Amino acid sequence: HVDRHADIQEKDLDERMHTTPYFHATNLPNVRPENLVQIGIGGWQVPRAAVGNMVERRTNIFTMDDVEQLGIEKVAEMALERAWDGCDAVYMSYDIDSIEAAFVPGTGWPEPGGLLPREALKLVGLVAKEGLCGMEIVEVSPPYDHADITSLMALRIVVDALGAMTAHGTMGNHKSIIDKPFTPF
Repeated sequence: HVDRHADIQEKDLDERMHTTPYFHATNLPNVRPENLVQIGIGGWQVPRAAVGNMVERRTNIFTMDDVEQLGIEKVAEMALERAWDGCDAVYMSYDIDSIEAAFVPGTGWPEPGGLLPREALKLVGLVAKEGLCGMEIVEVSPPYDHADITSLMALRIVVDALGAMTAHGTMGNHKSIIDKPFTPF
């Protein structure tokens, strides 16, 4: 999960909404909290409730300070090690607000101090080349965008992920896991 905000609190404004998905996802029997990796967290908009949940559930956080000190390649290496530990598949959620607000104005929750576009694309390529069972880009808001630059960045993230999987022969590696009938928990 690449984001500026640690979306792992139970509720936000008394609702289960966009800041809560990883609290609920890590309650599922096939989603171990120890495999949740969040990259790019930081700034003033990380709710206190999220911090307690991250510690209690033993999730993995790489802040922007970590990215700056360790470098994007080392963060990706460490993140992949934790994400793949005991797992058959990895899913990537990419929140566009993880990128420095000056480069992606078309988001509802901009947070200065994020990844530079080249760091974001490098990270996506490093993660995706190992193979993904799926991915999403979230929080792109066209009404706030200027000249479609945020939408273009989101598109580039998807294209780079697909390109990395194609180049490394990992596209479709998880077909046997994905192509199964849905069984409710």
